[in-house]
Amino acid sequence: MSSFKDVRMRGFQDRAEVDAVVALLDGRMRPLSPENVDLHAAAGRVLAGDVTAGVPVPAFDRAAMDGYALRGGETFGAGPYNPLEFEVIGVSLPGRPFSGRVEAGQAVRIMTGAPLPDGADAVLQAENAEQSGGRVSVSDAVPPGRHVGRRGEDVEAGAVVLRAGRVLRPQDVAVLASLGATPVSVVRRPRVAIVVTGDELLPAGSKPEGYRIVDSNSVMLEALVGRDGGLPAVLPLVPDNREAVRAALVETDADVLLVSGGSSVGQEDHAPQVVAELGELPVHGVALRPASPAGVGFLKERPVFLLPGNPVSCLCAYDLFAGRAVRRLGGRAPEMPYRNATLPLARKIASAVGRVDYVRVRVENGQVEPLATSGASVLSSTTRADGFVLVPRDSEGHAPGEQVKVYLYD
Repeated sequence: MSSFKDVRMRGFQDRAEVDAVVALLDGRMRPLSPENVDLHAAAGRVLAGDVTAGVPVPAFDRAAMDGYALRGGETFGAGPYNPLEFEVIGVSLPGRPFSGRVEAGQAVRIMTGAPLPDGADAVLQAENAEQSGGRVSVSDAVPPGRHVGRRGEDVEAGAVVLRAGRVLRPQDVAVLASLGATPVSVVRRPRVAIVVTGDELLPAGSKPEGYRIVDSNSVMLEALVGRDGGLPAVLPLVPDNREAVRAALVETDADVLLVSGGSSVGQEDHAPQVVAELGELPVHGVALRPASPAGVGFLKERPVFLLPGNPVSCLCAYDLFAGRAVRRLGGRAPEMPYRNATLPLARKIASAVGRVDYVRVRVENGQVEPLATSGASVLSSTTRADGFVLVPRDSEGHAPGEQVKVYLYD
């Protein structure tokens, strides 16, 4: 991690190790400050702190069945040939409890979820009873506690219900609602500016014409940032002009800047110089294929990621580096959010010692098949691929039949 050197038209002499770049990011990225959101906006957000139950759930003993609330001990001995009778003295409904007390020989008609009346300790299912007039005939014994939801059996008061860092699922939000926990304190979502450079580019949504190509990286990065919990903002295309690149970086107040294109060693690659001039650029060039031109810088502690213009390289550098920062800033787990599986190789993977290789693969009949293409600009290879394998820097590759970890795109 040395000071910036202008490597344009000369190539990279030193490349940072992937692990060193990851360590740099982990050392400098911390979750953003918390903000409060309404319950209805909390799903998918990251809890900023532990949630402790201020009240028990349920807050009262309640019926778990429709039937009759009574004293369970009084039903012992009841059976089809020995029915016992109880006087029905009232009704308990959800939100409208019976206000009296159940004494010996008495019962209260009760609905599921209704408060259990004082004096009662069990609920007899309606199908095991027969009411006639003001009395109910019981033909089945119910022990005390049967069909009763006890106070606090779901959540006890004072219990930690959800831990900080949890990505809230729909059922988590329901638990928060049951506790009356609103608003919810969540980590602020990182705002991510996406800056795409290149004189040869047409805006996404255009049709290719002449020697110009359509920008595809912006829509891919926008989706990746959204997947990782960030708020993406795609800026207008920036020409290969030093002042235009500088203006794009200076004028945004985003938490993270992604610069796609203009990051390598060509004479039109201005982004590295601009970042080094405005802030710091500890990483320019990584021992990683196919994303070796990637760079990492900081503008007043805001991370700037120089992502190669070639689409596969852009995806690779985003997932390993930029996405990690977005996820950490948003309070999420920093690791790549892909399912993975360990499977045998159908054919060998060749690699070079000294760099990490990002190898696109297919999974067929339970085996891993490396795709023949290695081009970083062949975007369609990522749609043909089921995932990728990362070959470590100290490996020459993997032999047929060897077990490898596959990160699955879906």
